[in-house]
Amino acid sequence: MRIVLVHNYYQQSGGEDGIISEIFNRINIDNRVFVEIGIGNGLENNTTFLLQQGWTGYWLEGNQNAVRFILRRFTKSISAGSLHIKQGFVRADNVNEMLEDFGAPNEVDLLSVDIDRNTYYILEAILLNIRPRVIVTEYSALYPPPIQWQVEYMPEKTWNRSSYAGASLKAYESLARNFSYSLVGCDLCGVNAFFVRDDLLGDHFLPPYTVENHYEPLRDFLIHRVGPLRAFTDLD
Repeated sequence: MRIVLVHNYYQQSGGEDGIISEIFNRINIDNRVFVEIGIGNGLENNTTFLLQQGWTGYWLEGNQNAVRFILRRFTKSISAGSLHIKQGFVRADNVNEMLEDFGAPNEVDLLSVDIDRNTYYILEAILLNIRPRVIVTEYSALYPPPIQWQVEYMPEKTWNRSSYAGASLKAYESLARNFSYSLVGCDLCGVNAFFVRDDLLGDHFLPPYTVENHYEPLRDFLIHRVGPLRAFTDLD
């Protein structure tokens, strides 16, 4: 079965909340734990909706102002121990140590990674330690199949707002396959890709699990910033 866009809550506009919900409808939820790296201010990411549904999560974010905002707006979840937030510049050689420092488990239901330039390498490093059931990661739709490409890894570099960032979906397909994950779909905007651990695939998704079958081109005209959420004073 192909995954279709279902609904939007806290992600930007590609239907990620709905796709994540549908994936877990098919494979079931286990421990209700997520890890997300690169979460901005918490209002437009892939796991805030899960937090509101009672999940426990671990957020890593490099921007100090964004973390200060989260500390103000998510006080109830943080105080209750359902949300753990850490600020720091993530690299492939420190990401697992940072996750261990604030107690992120090795078995999680969802891992989401989006730090723009070096996302591919951060994901590769995490998968050496963590075995999520589902992975969400941003890909560069400017490189269609069968192109396998990733940016040169330079750990101190950040996104310069050019197209030289991240990796092609084919590169992520190959990386995921090395760790026994399969591509099951992409969002309609051509921004995020979704992978499921091979032992959970069953007959729940549409084979073949390849870029040629599941790639979505970049549709940036569909991407917009969510406005109404900023009117809330307390997301809890």
